[in-house]
Amino acid sequence: MTDRGTTRRGVFGALAGAAAATALPADAAFAGSTDKSQDEKPFAADKSSGKARGKRPNILFILADDLGWADLSSYGSPDIATPNLDRLARSGVRFTQGYSAGAVCSPTRVALYTGRYPGRTPGGLPEPIGAVNDRDGIPATHPTLASLLRAKGYATALIGKWHGGFLPNFSPLRTGWDYFFGNYSGGVDYYSKYSHTGKYDLFEGETEVPNDGRYYTDVIADKAEEFVKNQKNQDKPWLLNLNFTSPHWPWEAPGDQKVSEEITAKIKAGNAQAIFHYDGGSLDTYKKMVENLDKRIGQVLNALRQTGQEENTLVVFASDNGGERFSYYWPLSGGKGNLQEGGIRVPTILRWPARIRSGQVSHEPVVTHDWTATLLEVAGAEPSEDFPLDGSSFAGYLLRGSDAPERDLFWRTRANRALRRGKWKYLRLTATGADALYDVETDPREQANLAAKHPEIVAELRAKWEEINAGLLSYS
Repeated sequence: MTDRGTTRRGVFGALAGAAAATALPADAAFAGSTDKSQDEKPFAADKSSGKARGKRPNILFILADDLGWADLSSYGSPDIATPNLDRLARSGVRFTQGYSAGAVCSPTRVALYTGRYPGRTPGGLPEPIGAVNDRDGIPATHPTLASLLRAKGYATALIGKWHGGFLPNFSPLRTGWDYFFGNYSGGVDYYSKYSHTGKYDLFEGETEVPNDGRYYTDVIADKAEEFVKNQKNQDKPWLLNLNFTSPHWPWEAPGDQKVSEEITAKIKAGNAQAIFHYDGGSLDTYKKMVENLDKRIGQVLNALRQTGQEENTLVVFASDNGGERFSYYWPLSGGKGNLQEGGIRVPTILRWPARIRSGQVSHEPVVTHDWTATLLEVAGAEPSEDFPLDGSSFAGYLLRGSDAPERDLFWRTRANRALRRGKWKYLRLTATGADALYDVETDPREQANLAAKHPEIVAELRAKWEEINAGLLSYS
């Protein structure tokens, strides 16, 4: 793992060099799998792939919903089989320190769409967006990954979960996507498509479409497969944001129509809490949900292969935040909703056969909005000067052999705060009310609080957190 702390100013820089000697080797740093491939190599850019440099890639960005750090077999799951995502990892780069920008759904999505901290826009403040109003969403005046790519000739589509604001005030079609099919809310029943709002939530564009009664993950995959196949003979590159709701609650696997009927009846009777499904689910149901998600992602990836688009399609797979009730994320602590590693460290995979070698692993920290900056650069699109990005592009690292970007990683929620610099992570949880400091390279479980040993580092990282936070919108 890379530790660039020695280039930092102040006391942190003085201490980081000595601390670097304690960094674990790659295979000891819980890099993942109980089935790790013996030939997985440390990442190195393929600087010889010059013949592909002039052609802009198609971009397929796949988001799972509430998928935990170790819910894939390639990341250590002992029970869940995910052959398609494991194959994707083997054919590209598996990141062991991929992070979500938020600890819950919509802040991360706002960061991905805008390339900025969630707290830059009102829509990034709710945790998550849950109400129809004219404040909570991405305004049409704000540039997005889609609008910036569309301006450079990309066809753009978003299929699945939007969660960037409700109609009649917000929509993907108003912020750069040419096509949208999916749900506006944070989660829907997999069969009835009813949400916590008590309303039906399945749209094509801004028009409600009839429910065909099929399992929602399958419906999303079919729509994505159709989109990919329709792009085969088109003369311009494309962006597809493919946002599954699986394995988000309610805990319904394929075939669980009776569970759906019970939940939907409660929703229609006025019990908005029913969709959270606090009285249901099991490890077996969760396993089936994740394995079906893997199968359906394989369906879309197969469409790329069948249509001859696989070679020059850049695929990113990640989760929007850490896992929930039935998720597996050993050895991390915490989970969805907090800023411990289990709430924000997520499986992250990249594949681009035309430019990036297969069978690689990267231990560089990368966060959601870094992907926005990266994708804009590889597509030849410039960010707006009026809305500067908070993410850092990894294009130089991935394609030209440059060092990974050196910067601090910042998170906040209403309840927690965190900042990571090199191997050090500053963390304050409301539950404790005290500042903590962890070496997350040697202690990813965040059990050895080193704040008392290194008060100077705590002070420096806390000051940086306060500096960034001062430039964001207030929660109040």
